[in-house]
Amino acid sequence: MSASDTHAADQFECPAAGSGLLPAELRAWMLLLAATGAVEQRLRAVVKETLDISHDEFLILCLLAEQPRTALRMTQVADLLGRPKTRLTYQIACLQRAGLVARASVCGDKRGVQVALTDKARDLLGETSVLLAGTVRQALEDSMGPQQRAAMWALVPDPPDPAEDPSGT
Repeated sequence: MSASDTHAADQFECPAAGSGLLPAELRAWMLLLAATGAVEQRLRAVVKETLDISHDEFLILCLLAEQPRTALRMTQVADLLGRPKTRLTYQIACLQRAGLVARASVCGDKRGVQVALTDKARDLLGETSVLLAGTVRQALEDSMGPQQRAAMWALVPDPPDPAEDPSGT
């Protein structure tokens, strides 16, 4: 295997790998963390440079982008991203100041707040999605071999078919 064919996941060695202390599942988990860490590191830089927002704020936009013109309650966003509600409130405020999300009260619930993408955010994501997807693709290619990537993609659910969207959006 040439140096250009060597992937980060192939180079990652747990110190105790040869001693039998770590089971295969733990080694596999460590390899997966190394690959996802490589993707996240590259994506953080590209997101900051192209969108001028943090990676965590980008994840919020991505989650909201998956909602066909509907809003999510703040509690749903926090739960889906596994983020504390206090941190999420700060991030949503930053996104709102940037004109990327809109907040509104939930009808019939004094304490409920929902958030949705603005048209500005949808346009921005549309303009940068090819670059961002390419960043993820390249980071995966650099950290995994073709068979590893194929196995990873087999675990990811297929995206919904827009033609089958009952809302018609």
